[in-house]
Amino acid sequence: MRHYPSDSPEAMGRLVALTLMADGAIDASELKQLDHTDTIRRLGLNEASFDSVIHELCDDMLTSAHRTPAGHLELDVKSIDLLLAEVQHPLLQRQVLRMMLDVVNADSTLSGGEAVLVAEAMKFWGIDLHEVADSSISSLRTWTRRQYEYAHA
Repeated sequence: MRHYPSDSPEAMGRLVALTLMADGAIDASELKQLDHTDTIRRLGLNEASFDSVIHELCDDMLTSAHRTPAGHLELDVKSIDLLLAEVQHPLLQRQVLRMMLDVVNADSTLSGGEAVLVAEAMKFWGIDLHEVADSSISSLRTWTRRQYEYAHA
Protein backbone atom coordinates (compact mmCIF):
# COMPACT_ATOMS: atom_id res chain seq x y z
CA MET A 1 0.00 0.00 0.00
CA ARG A 2 1.23 3.48 -0.76
CA HIS A 3 2.10 5.81 2.09
CA TYR A 4 0.45 9.17 2.68
CA PRO A 5 1.80 11.78 5.10
CA SER A 6 0.44 11.48 8.64
CA ASP A 7 -2.86 13.28 9.19
CA SER A 8 -3.07 14.27 5.54
CA PRO A 9 -6.42 14.65 3.79
CA GLU A 10 -5.43 11.72 1.56
CA ALA A 11 -4.69 9.42 4.53
CA MET A 12 -8.06 10.27 6.07
CA GLY A 13 -9.83 10.04 2.72
CA ARG A 14 -8.40 6.59 2.09
CA LEU A 15 -10.03 5.32 5.29
CA VAL A 16 -13.38 6.74 4.21
CA ALA A 17 -12.88 5.18 0.76
CA LEU A 18 -12.01 1.84 2.37
CA THR A 19 -15.22 2.06 4.38
CA LEU A 20 -17.18 2.68 1.18
CA MET A 21 -15.80 -0.56 -0.24
CA ALA A 22 -15.81 -2.64 2.94
CA ASP A 23 -19.10 -4.34 2.08
CA GLY A 24 -17.94 -5.23 -1.43
CA ALA A 25 -19.60 -2.37 -3.30
CA ILE A 26 -20.08 1.37 -3.12
CA ASP A 27 -23.78 1.93 -2.50
CA ALA A 28 -25.67 4.95 -3.84
CA SER A 29 -26.93 5.72 -0.32
CA GLU A 30 -23.32 5.89 0.90
CA LEU A 31 -22.45 8.41 -1.81
CA LYS A 32 -25.53 10.46 -0.92
CA GLN A 33 -24.39 10.41 2.71
CA LEU A 34 -20.98 11.77 1.67
CA ASP A 35 -22.73 14.63 -0.12
CA HIS A 36 -25.22 15.24 2.68
CA THR A 37 -22.51 15.51 5.34
CA ASP A 38 -20.08 17.37 3.05
CA THR A 39 -17.51 14.71 3.93
CA ILE A 40 -15.16 15.21 1.01
CA ARG A 41 -14.76 18.93 1.69
CA ARG A 42 -14.43 18.31 5.44
CA LEU A 43 -11.55 15.95 4.66
CA GLY A 44 -9.81 18.81 2.88
CA LEU A 45 -10.27 17.20 -0.52
CA ASN A 46 -12.24 18.02 -3.64
CA GLU A 47 -14.16 15.44 -5.66
CA ALA A 48 -11.33 14.91 -8.14
CA SER A 49 -8.74 14.34 -5.41
CA PHE A 50 -11.10 12.00 -3.51
CA ASP A 51 -11.67 10.04 -6.73
CA SER A 52 -7.87 9.77 -7.09
CA VAL A 53 -7.62 8.41 -3.53
CA ILE A 54 -10.28 5.81 -4.35
CA HIS A 55 -8.49 4.77 -7.55
CA GLU A 56 -5.14 4.56 -5.76
CA LEU A 57 -6.73 2.42 -3.03
CA CYS A 58 -8.19 0.09 -5.65
CA ASP A 59 -4.80 -0.21 -7.38
CA ASP A 60 -3.10 -0.92 -4.05
CA MET A 61 -5.69 -3.50 -3.08
CA LEU A 62 -5.22 -5.35 -6.34
CA THR A 63 -1.56 -5.86 -5.45
CA SER A 64 -1.76 -6.09 -1.64
CA ALA A 65 -5.09 -7.60 -0.63
CA HIS A 66 -6.11 -11.21 -0.17
CA ARG A 67 -8.70 -12.53 -2.63
CA THR A 68 -11.50 -14.54 -0.99
CA PRO A 69 -13.03 -17.63 -2.64
CA ALA A 70 -15.97 -15.40 -3.61
CA GLY A 71 -13.55 -13.09 -5.45
CA HIS A 72 -13.67 -10.19 -3.00
CA LEU A 73 -10.50 -8.41 -1.96
CA GLU A 74 -9.80 -8.20 1.77
CA LEU A 75 -7.09 -6.52 3.77
CA ASP A 76 -5.70 -8.25 6.82
CA VAL A 77 -5.71 -6.53 10.21
CA LYS A 78 -2.00 -5.67 9.94
CA SER A 79 -2.61 -3.82 6.66
CA ILE A 80 -5.63 -2.01 8.09
CA ASP A 81 -3.56 -0.97 11.11
CA LEU A 82 -0.90 0.52 8.81
CA LEU A 83 -3.59 2.67 7.19
CA LEU A 84 -5.06 3.67 10.55
CA ALA A 85 -1.58 4.60 11.82
CA GLU A 86 -1.39 7.36 9.23
CA VAL A 87 -4.03 9.32 11.17
CA GLN A 88 -2.29 10.20 14.43
CA HIS A 89 -4.01 13.30 15.80
CA PRO A 90 -6.74 12.24 18.28
CA LEU A 91 -9.23 14.84 17.04
CA LEU A 92 -8.76 13.71 13.45
CA GLN A 93 -9.11 10.07 14.48
CA ARG A 94 -12.50 10.82 16.02
CA GLN A 95 -13.55 12.84 13.01
CA VAL A 96 -12.58 10.09 10.56
CA LEU A 97 -14.27 7.43 12.68
CA ARG A 98 -17.46 9.53 12.68
CA MET A 99 -17.24 9.76 8.87
CA MET A 100 -16.70 6.01 8.66
CA LEU A 101 -19.76 5.41 10.85
CA ASP A 102 -21.82 7.74 8.68
CA VAL A 103 -20.90 5.66 5.63
CA VAL A 104 -21.64 2.38 7.41
CA ASN A 105 -25.03 3.64 8.60
CA ALA A 106 -26.04 5.09 5.22
CA ASP A 107 -27.62 1.90 3.92
CA SER A 108 -28.94 0.75 7.32
CA THR A 109 -27.05 -2.53 6.95
CA LEU A 110 -23.86 -3.53 8.75
CA SER A 111 -21.78 -5.97 6.73
CA GLY A 112 -19.05 -8.14 8.20
CA GLY A 113 -16.34 -6.14 6.45
CA GLU A 114 -17.72 -2.86 7.75
CA ALA A 115 -17.96 -4.23 11.29
CA VAL A 116 -14.36 -5.48 11.20
CA LEU A 117 -13.06 -2.16 9.86
CA VAL A 118 -14.92 0.04 12.35
CA ALA A 119 -14.10 -2.25 15.29
CA GLU A 120 -10.42 -2.26 14.35
CA ALA A 121 -10.37 1.55 14.04
CA MET A 122 -11.96 1.89 17.48
CA LYS A 123 -9.50 -0.58 19.00
CA PHE A 124 -6.41 0.79 17.25
CA TRP A 125 -7.20 4.40 18.12
CA GLY A 126 -8.67 3.61 21.55
CA ILE A 127 -11.98 5.36 20.85
CA ASP A 128 -15.38 4.56 22.37
CA LEU A 129 -18.57 5.14 20.40
CA HIS A 130 -19.75 7.90 22.75
CA GLU A 131 -16.64 9.89 21.79
CA VAL A 132 -17.83 10.20 18.20
CA ALA A 133 -21.42 11.22 18.85
CA ASP A 134 -22.46 14.10 16.58
CA SER A 135 -22.51 16.58 19.46
CA SER A 136 -18.96 15.78 20.53
CA ILE A 137 -17.33 16.46 17.17
CA SER A 138 -18.75 19.82 16.18
CA SER A 139 -15.41 21.45 16.93
CA LEU A 140 -13.62 18.97 14.67
CA ARG A 141 -15.27 20.28 11.53
CA THR A 142 -12.84 23.19 11.37
CA TRP A 143 -9.82 21.10 10.34
CA THR A 144 -8.91 22.09 6.79
CA ARG A 145 -6.16 21.41 4.32
CA ARG A 146 -4.68 24.83 5.19
CA GLN A 147 -4.38 23.84 8.86
CA TYR A 148 -2.82 20.53 7.84
CA GLU A 149 -0.29 22.28 5.61
CA TYR A 150 0.50 24.80 8.33
CA ALA A 151 1.04 22.05 10.91
CA HIS A 152 3.36 20.15 8.57
CA ALA A 153 5.29 23.08 7.06
